[in-house]
Amino acid sequence: MTHASFSDLATLRQACLSPCPADENAASTVAAREAILTKPAGSLGRLEELVAWLARWQRSATPTLDHVQCLVFAGNHGVVAQGVSAWPAEVTALMVDNFRHGGAAINQLARNAQAKLDVIALEDLRMTGDFTQVDAMTPEVFLRVVDAGFNAVDPHASLVCLGEMGIGNTTAAAAVALALFGDDAENWAGPGAGSDQAGIMRKISVLKAGIARHRNYLADPLEVARRLGGHELAAIMGAILAARKHNIPVLLDGFVCTAASAPLYTLHPDGLAHCRIAHCSAEPGHIRLAEALAQKPLLDLGLRLGEASGAALVVPLLRAALACHTGMHSFAEAGIAS
Repeated sequence: MTHASFSDLATLRQACLSPCPADENAASTVAAREAILTKPAGSLGRLEELVAWLARWQRSATPTLDHVQCLVFAGNHGVVAQGVSAWPAEVTALMVDNFRHGGAAINQLARNAQAKLDVIALEDLRMTGDFTQVDAMTPEVFLRVVDAGFNAVDPHASLVCLGEMGIGNTTAAAAVALALFGDDAENWAGPGAGSDQAGIMRKISVLKAGIARHRNYLADPLEVARRLGGHELAAIMGAILAARKHNIPVLLDGFVCTAASAPLYTLHPDGLAHCRIAHCSAEPGHIRLAEALAQKPLLDLGLRLGEASGAALVVPLLRAALACHTGMHSFAEAGIAS
């Protein structure tokens, strides 16, 4: 693993404002090969674009998926005290144990995707502050968990799939989305892990209270992430920065993971160019959030599990795209006049 430390918010901000460039020559080489393969031009649709995306960010005209890393960050949220979740906070630790013993959906999906699964429990699963009362994280804690996410990325990975686990984190994600992109709280609040209508109404009230409390700081995306987010959201942001530094494309999972990435986009319009949203979550605000980030999710399967499940499901799709790109014959090889 690589080790870096963001010593202060200014250092972190500079990293966010200075994303490493893509390799457009590699992407052009991929496109040139696609043009001579035995198929009508563009007939493999987004599969062709995905190969070019891998090439662009791996900085190689022959991208691979030899070493896929799946990272799941876990954290707890003080805002659960406001009754925003159908589950108690203790479930976060129980699910971390389940991940580590191979019993969760992501264990099966990562194995199927031939991906290495790493589970990181942040801050010993201590709760963040309740953002309706205080900042979710102090600057020191915020920087520490961003560092943890940054340092969790294997610099030799060919692809990183990002996910999360944290009771209450759809509320934190909705608060971040609302702060960054506006609209009504009602349009960002959803059932999360199973809240009923009364629970959703409590969530809406909490979102409004959080925005009101921190309204003087909402113009700064890093302050939004620190004051309204969570440990796992901040770690995801750090992992995205590390992947960019190490030329690794990233698959983002669902609503929470996408919200975690959003401050990077609002800080720099190219900040998420090396990322793709793996799937459209059943959480109602996710498609709105994807549109705000100028992205179209790759799958739409009605998932709302989190834990990088949707991201892991896209890995076989990427393998299929690469198989077509590398294995198909050209028109010349097939003896077909193009």
